[in-house]
Amino acid sequence: MATTGQGSADTPIRIDDDGTFAVRGDTMDGTSRRSFITGASAALLAGGVGGGATAAAANTNSDVGRARGDATLRIGLIGCGGRGTGAAAQALSTSGAVELVAMADAFEDRVENCYARLAEQAENGSFENGKRLQVPSENRYVGFDAYRKVIDSGVDVVVHATPPGFRPEHFEYAVEQGKHVFMEKPVAVDAPGVRRVLKAAKAAKEKNLKVGVGLQRHHSAMYNETIDRIHDGAIGDVVAMRVYWNGSGVWVRARKPGQTEMEYQMRNWYYFNWLCGDHIVEQHIHNIDVGNWVKGGHPVEAQGQGGRQWRNGPDHGEIFDHHFVEYTYDDGAVMLSQCRHIQNCWDQVAEYAHGSKGRASLASGLIEAPGGWNHREPEDEKSPYQVEHDRLFEAIREDKPFNEAKNGAIATMTAVMGRMATYSGKKITWKEALKSDRSLEPATYAWDAAPPTVPDEKGRYAVAVPGVTKA
Repeated sequence: MATTGQGSADTPIRIDDDGTFAVRGDTMDGTSRRSFITGASAALLAGGVGGGATAAAANTNSDVGRARGDATLRIGLIGCGGRGTGAAAQALSTSGAVELVAMADAFEDRVENCYARLAEQAENGSFENGKRLQVPSENRYVGFDAYRKVIDSGVDVVVHATPPGFRPEHFEYAVEQGKHVFMEKPVAVDAPGVRRVLKAAKAAKEKNLKVGVGLQRHHSAMYNETIDRIHDGAIGDVVAMRVYWNGSGVWVRARKPGQTEMEYQMRNWYYFNWLCGDHIVEQHIHNIDVGNWVKGGHPVEAQGQGGRQWRNGPDHGEIFDHHFVEYTYDDGAVMLSQCRHIQNCWDQVAEYAHGSKGRASLASGLIEAPGGWNHREPEDEKSPYQVEHDRLFEAIREDKPFNEAKNGAIATMTAVMGRMATYSGKKITWKEALKSDRSLEPATYAWDAAPPTVPDEKGRYAVAVPGVTKA
């Protein structure tokens, strides 16, 4: 038995019983990819969803899996940092009646700060003058199990914006309880987590639940039209791609007296693989996903190198500050992937495709080839961060197919495979990577529990050594 999803916005992917993927031609359920995806107005779905919902016993909403029309959709937010606050505001800015009714985070200060920021936006005239923000103090939950309290509180849609290490467990439970989901990328930090997401994605399909994933370039008119033109042959056969997320790095939060190691790592989640997956997974996934989209599938192998040159202190945890990966696709095309966290260097966040007739800059909407093209963004064009929520909520209201979980899992696994290659210095195949049993998950979630990695007597964390570390 196999299930069908997508590795890009418009190319079907076959998911076999062993978890491997293969491109399945140019059609999906008898629908051509051209008719399925039509420029900026496309649904941009990562896998069709059909059938009636089978709501879990704990779900009090009998309308889950059916068209909701003008009904008020109740939203629960899990993860109240900056991205969670932004995602909640975008969900509250969709058309139709919506209410944020429950919030959760491991830390109370984050819940309250998030609520204050959303309340300020409401007072300034957003969200229909505050009518959409309905979260009394008793519905603001704190702790490792707070996500369950939000999901069990009678919400219709769950917004997941915690560090990605928590995503598989949280997504599983939301689907089990019959909730529609928006979850940020990446969807996991290791292969076991990716497999859990794939299994939950299949269950979501069976329940007719709608699932959005925060790879917002799929909801950009510019990216869609540029890639449509590439797929139509504008630059000929794509033989190589270059994708970048090169910048100076992100925040560091100083260790405070009395913090347990678990709390310190949770506050600095970006620097620990069990929470973040390294920045090749957390950030660079966006560019890697675009490469997969252009090629209509995932790479079959990867090799690369990386290390710590500048951000290499005790406060930088265990992640690398640079990665370079050469991904190879089944037709021999390569994708050269760079991501870097070093100051005073050449910075770029972009994607380029090179073909037999020319090249394309995806981030600029520019095609340099005979009969080339240059995207001109209309003044009223919405941000793709908002559009991805608009389309998810539209799909819920109108019962349209919408399930981006498989594409999110494929993009995540591609990035994880790149990390495995740079950490080990070995060539890694897709099948080897996806079948890996190495889990980064902690044995116990508790403030006094030991995380998967702990510092030595000098306060430093073990870092991968290419040629020594096993993938």
